Amino acid sequence: MDIRNIFGIFSQDIGIDLGTANTLVYVRDKGIVLNEPSVVAINQKTKQVLSIGEEAKKMVGRTPSYIVAVRPLSDGVISDFEVTEQMLRYFIHKTAKSRFSLSPRPRVVVGVPYGVTEVERRAVEEAALSAGAREVYLIEEPLAAAIGARIPVQEASGNMIVDIGGGTTEVAVISLGGVVTSRSLRIAGDEMDKDIVDFVRDHFNLSLGLKTAEEIKIAIGSAVELQEKLTYPMRGRDLVSGLPKEIIIDDQVVRSAIAKSVRSIVDAVKSTIEEAPPELVADIIERGIVLAGGGALLRGLDRLISQETQTRVHIADDPLTSVVRGTGVVIEDLDNLREVLLGSALTS
Repeated sequence: MDIRNIFGIFSQDIGIDLGTANTLVYVRDKGIVLNEPSVVAINQKTKQVLSIGEEAKKMVGRTPSYIVAVRPLSDGVISDFEVTEQMLRYFIHKTAKSRFSLSPRPRVVVGVPYGVTEVERRAVEEAALSAGAREVYLIEEPLAAAIGARIPVQEASGNMIVDIGGGTTEVAVISLGGVVTSRSLRIAGDEMDKDIVDFVRDHFNLSLGLKTAEEIKIAIGSAVELQEKLTYPMRGRDLVSGLPKEIIIDDQVVRSAIAKSVRSIVDAVKSTIEEAPPELVADIIERGIVLAGGGALLRGLDRLISQETQTRVHIADDPLTSVVRGTGVVIEDLDNLREVLLGSALTS
């Protein structure tokens, strides 16, 4: 038996959805074992990492000014290599504990946005290897999301996936285990939160935090007009008086705030369909479009895309975990699914 196969038996291989907002980890034979914010708290005086993940997020806004919480990933790619490496090491060590004290280091499959550059791919591979991985494989997020949504990606038929995460929206038509045509937008959940902050500042003279904007989006956000009006108490600082202020807003306000971002996502879906070969478009009409990622939960987004494309739209089961479940499927059957992986940027 090949020594690598022996290692494979004993190592707890893992799949990672390295997201801008959250990092999810799948361990072979165990399933999803970790879902924590992609946040690292750093002491700027000493450059020391104080906490990572959930603990770091709890520290936001509750610490001295020299302690800052940073997101080492921007728009789905590494913006701070050293901090990302420490974050990955923490997550890998937290999840890859084995009953064998001398178990080998894990093989790791990491989801990356479609269209990342070779430099960005290299950064992810080097960070994972430095963090303790034995071997690193990369898979494009739309492919991982499609696999996680149980779409038969290796068949010679067209399937369309729209993965709306925190930093990026990935739109792809997939056939025979590869991406045929796609769009990758740096517009997704985080951009919608910023839209709400800007809209509220301009129309209500109120200063909101991004965390509050996200809460508002989740509570009453929608892409189309709702049958029943939703309201939510919006709390922030009045820009005129400088004092705390609360305003009750409804879903129409949030819909107006995020309309531009929603329109960009819809246009990306339409453009991707227009570029797809006619045979694959026929398959998409028959099978429908699948939405994944946290953005798929925006009320009415599936209806809006369906109206605009004249195609059925389904929301994946548990869309927030589609990408990490896809990496998990690959980890469980690595030999048969190697063709969906990207080649290593370290050897090219």
